[in-house]
Amino acid sequence: MTRSELARLLDHSVLKPEATDKKILAGADLVRRWGIGFYCVQPSFVAVAADVLRDSDTRLVSVVGFPHGCDRSGIKAKAAALAVEDGAAEIDMVMNVARFKSGRVQAVADGIAQVVRAVPGIPVKVILETCLLSDDEKVIACRLVRDAGAAFVKTSTGFNPRGRATVADVRLMRATVGPDFGVKAAGGIRTLQDALAMLEAGANRLGTSASAAILAAIPA
Repeated sequence: MTRSELARLLDHSVLKPEATDKKILAGADLVRRWGIGFYCVQPSFVAVAADVLRDSDTRLVSVVGFPHGCDRSGIKAKAAALAVEDGAAEIDMVMNVARFKSGRVQAVADGIAQVVRAVPGIPVKVILETCLLSDDEKVIACRLVRDAGAAFVKTSTGFNPRGRATVADVRLMRATVGPDFGVKAAGGIRTLQDALAMLEAGANRLGTSASAAILAAIPA
């Protein structure tokens, strides 16, 4: 895989609560310089990043309900719609894990579908926070995300201290959703070896804040 090919599969993420305007703009400069396909920011920074990347090929991604997923579904839907108005081309929403683990699976599916309906034509990725789920729960969650009309399942927020993306989880997710659905690995992807392992396991998108280090490991 060439450097440019891998760059197009990356969602470069600047999501920490202390990320200032300066850090958002630095991230925008980074994705432009490296030819990175996607730039993921918090909703309040979408307009800032969109202005800087207006003439770029990089597509903006906004998180919603991040990082815990416990916002009401209507709030997530409204936040997604506002992010798209500001320039987001994709949405990464966090599934309501607490509700899911309470057995309210249909309510979770309905909430995902509500966000999908709020942004017609916009790919919605759903973060499962796999470190909090059993394998059986991961399978159920992947199926409900697919059936709710989303475009991707995603492993992790990267904010939970209990876990990160794993090869085993990505393999399970790919096996569950099939070959034509999106699988995004995120959380703890810091090296080229990490990135290639996730792609080999079945991911077709990678979320990382270490994009430059990963790409620099590939000869130009």
